[in-house]
Amino acid sequence: MYNVAAHMTAAMRVMSSLTLTLFFSIICCSLTEKLSNASSPNIIIMLMDDMGWGDLGVLGQPSKETPYLDAMAAQGMLFPNFYTANPLCSPSRAALLTGRLPVRNGFYTTNGHARNAYTPQEIVGGISKDEILLPQIMKKKGYVSKIVGKWHLGHRPQYLPLKNGFDEWFGAPDCHFGPYNSSIRPNIPVYNNSEMLGRYYEEFKIDRKTGESNLTQMYLLEGVDFIRRQTEAQRPFFLYWAPDATHAPVYASKPFLGQSQRGRYGDAVMELDYSVGHILLWLKRLGIENDTFVFFTSDNGAALTSGPNEAGSNGPFLCGKETTFEGGMREPAIAWWPGHIKAGTVNFQLASVMDLFPTSLALAGLSPPDDRALDGLDLTPVLLNHPHKQGNRPIFYYRGNELMAVRIGQYKAHYWTWSNSLEEFNKGGDLQGVLEE
Repeated sequence: MYNVAAHMTAAMRVMSSLTLTLFFSIICCSLTEKLSNASSPNIIIMLMDDMGWGDLGVLGQPSKETPYLDAMAAQGMLFPNFYTANPLCSPSRAALLTGRLPVRNGFYTTNGHARNAYTPQEIVGGISKDEILLPQIMKKKGYVSKIVGKWHLGHRPQYLPLKNGFDEWFGAPDCHFGPYNSSIRPNIPVYNNSEMLGRYYEEFKIDRKTGESNLTQMYLLEGVDFIRRQTEAQRPFFLYWAPDATHAPVYASKPFLGQSQRGRYGDAVMELDYSVGHILLWLKRLGIENDTFVFFTSDNGAALTSGPNEAGSNGPFLCGKETTFEGGMREPAIAWWPGHIKAGTVNFQLASVMDLFPTSLALAGLSPPDDRALDGLDLTPVLLNHPHKQGNRPIFYYRGNELMAVRIGQYKAHYWTWSNSLEEFNKGGDLQGVLEE
């Protein structure tokens, strides 16, 4: 039986000190031999929730409160022109794991013009059984896969991660909205694999008044434990690390609350930055940094409607989450793989979260499915500085099944935008109407 109290206690012990020495003394391991997976590197995809392009110091955030992520960029490759496939949680996550636009993988709706589709607990659908997800293919090369954090591709049993290729899961099927009155709707459950451990705001505390929660600590512990176990077993692994602390209502653990110049949202960013840094430090401590490809990005732009206290920054870009302007679609993105990716590189290649699907398969020595159209491109030539360019590949901006805009090179064409006319408002077509989903 999974012990929730013990897990929360362990999380609090970890954060009682922010020094690396004590962190290592709490979660200790000793490897008798160094694992070498040069032919099949481990793969870690870190997907933040509603984190904006302008939230990182390396991308111009004046507060400079992301030292670990800034160091990751200095040691790896920064992508200033990296895009999500949709400006909303569920369809962007489906696109990452399938390499396909939401209009292909089914995460769109036709019950309203240009309306996105996602899976809150009121929706009974989920990821299509006809889709092939990244961990399902990676099993062919012996990869062990785990998701830590938010799933958001359906909450019914047939849609959950363990039914879609993942071997392990610690997290929740939906976002941490709440608290709810159980007589009307239940709070969102938290799972360890197929076992429900409890619910947000109940066994897994989130204090809406203070913003305090230990969830990011737990997600860090779960990620590090998975990495350690697979390294000891000398198995290649795929870790999909998807914390959601920067999604409103934002939260952070007690050591980080009140530390940021940017308020509670900044506290959450600081804790996530710290967590990313410690995962990378663990890779180095385990001696597998040269055998592990890590990619950091976000699911969509900062949710400006959660401002001023719970919203991130999209830097110089217009609008944010749920819109197809740059602020809603352009994301922070860093690739890290010591010994393979040239440190301190800034690459202006247009790239997409869907590219992580064929790129991960290529790194693992696997071929993508040949029975369907893929929208992602293999980025390995770009990452490894091979004499090859993808050229002016297009970036498509969709809401629902409506093509809103296209970017090629330095040019972007908007085919449909919103106005403030009463006619458009009544259609649900202006900016405010679209945001009311």
